[in-house]
Amino acid sequence: MSVAPPTGRPTLVSTHILDTSVGRPAAGVAVELSVRDGADGGWTPYGASATDADGRCADFAALPPGTGQARLTFATGPYLAARAGGPGRGAERDQQDPSQTDTTHTGQAAGERQDAPRIRDSAPEEGERGSFFPEVTVAFTVEPGEHYHVPLLLNPYGYSVYRGS
Repeated sequence: MSVAPPTGRPTLVSTHILDTSVGRPAAGVAVELSVRDGADGGWTPYGASATDADGRCADFAALPPGTGQARLTFATGPYLAARAGGPGRGAERDQQDPSQTDTTHTGQAAGERQDAPRIRDSAPEEGERGSFFPEVTVAFTVEPGEHYHVPLLLNPYGYSVYRGS
């Protein structure tokens, strides 16, 4: 179990989400903060928030003394599903990519010879399948008295996280 910081400073967690597919903040994404005192302990829900218009969550309470690890769980599914069905997105899905019909080299259309999905995983009209990443969970070690800013860079088929400042 960690010891309280000698300076008495709180241990803080904040985050923000940038949707790299549109180059904008991801607003309205639910985020849950959980804590545990060590690698062997169970996770305890500690706080919940949602990203603001700037994609930020900075309103989590300071972590309790003795916290050794924190975990952020981002409910990305509803956000990505809404983006997939958003204005202007249907036209993009309906247009056929010319590269998908190029049969120059193999006699097969590109879509038939690639491992890429034939349909969008997040397309609402395809049976409400939901997003490819229904949630993103990030666990990290914390030290007393530090501030941990954990940005999430998100798009429909990938994500990246890092320790920010």
